[in-house]
Amino acid sequence: MNQVNSEKLIFLRPGFYHSVWGGTKLRTMFGYDEPGDDVGECWGISAHPKHDCVAISGSFAGMKLSELWRDHRELFGDAPGEVFPLLTKIISAQSDLSIQVHPDDDYASDHETGTLGKTECWYVLDADPGSSLIAGHNAKTRAELCEMIDNGRWDELIRHIDITPGDFIQIDPGTVHAICGGVTLLETQENSDITYRIYDYDRLVDGKLRELHLQQAKDVITVPSPDISGLVIHDDSADDVFKLISCKEYEVYRICCRDGLGVEFERPFMLMSVVDGSGAVDGCEVKKGDHFIVPYGYGLMSLTGDMKIIASCLPA
Repeated sequence: MNQVNSEKLIFLRPGFYHSVWGGTKLRTMFGYDEPGDDVGECWGISAHPKHDCVAISGSFAGMKLSELWRDHRELFGDAPGEVFPLLTKIISAQSDLSIQVHPDDDYASDHETGTLGKTECWYVLDADPGSSLIAGHNAKTRAELCEMIDNGRWDELIRHIDITPGDFIQIDPGTVHAICGGVTLLETQENSDITYRIYDYDRLVDGKLRELHLQQAKDVITVPSPDISGLVIHDDSADDVFKLISCKEYEVYRICCRDGLGVEFERPFMLMSVVDGSGAVDGCEVKKGDHFIVPYGYGLMSLTGDMKIIASCLPA
């Protein structure tokens, strides 16, 4: 086992966010030491101003991910870009998230200050029986879309898709979507927190309704909506390493180590989140809920134990 090489892995301290739709599952499922009964999100690998993860291992311990990207670009194969490009979250919903949509990079550049758009994808980790996600809408024209939004015809507008653990779905900009109650998933996304909220079930937070962004949503929603349900990938592959998607923003893989496994990615860097089980990477113990970065030039990784990892990187 390459213990020396394993010291190059960059483990990160996650950040947590409490939400009106949050619960306790992030604590009970992953063992995170975060109090409260409304914990909704774990930002596991993030260099966003909202949460800038701090390295907790190796010679870079104590440095923020944004600082590593700025001052030690060699760790990332000198990949281009002003900001760290990706963000990894675990989201657990006790009740439904707001119905929302994200803009693409061009719209965000024109209408928001200093932010990327938001392409994202979801790998379902846990789901109550009968769970679903909202993905897509039923309006045939933009005029019909606007009329349905203005008149609150939400049941007619939105599309639900049934899901089970192991399902994977891409959410492109312009897609109406929401995570529903009873679902826990890992989200890989562009490094952005831009969201246009369409409907929030008239919930009160601190005695107030949360802000909606109806005009922006009407601008960016894709009409007509593609049939998202046909794009759900059911991860029933027996392969140890299974590519879930490759798009212009990222590639995402599911890795299953059942005993021992050697893995090497010829990419500038890899983001890894252990989503089930435990084991070791080149002798460095890892467990469910750990998040780490494999830096440029790491080479072959020796995985042992019984665990599942979701990995992501920039596209080739």
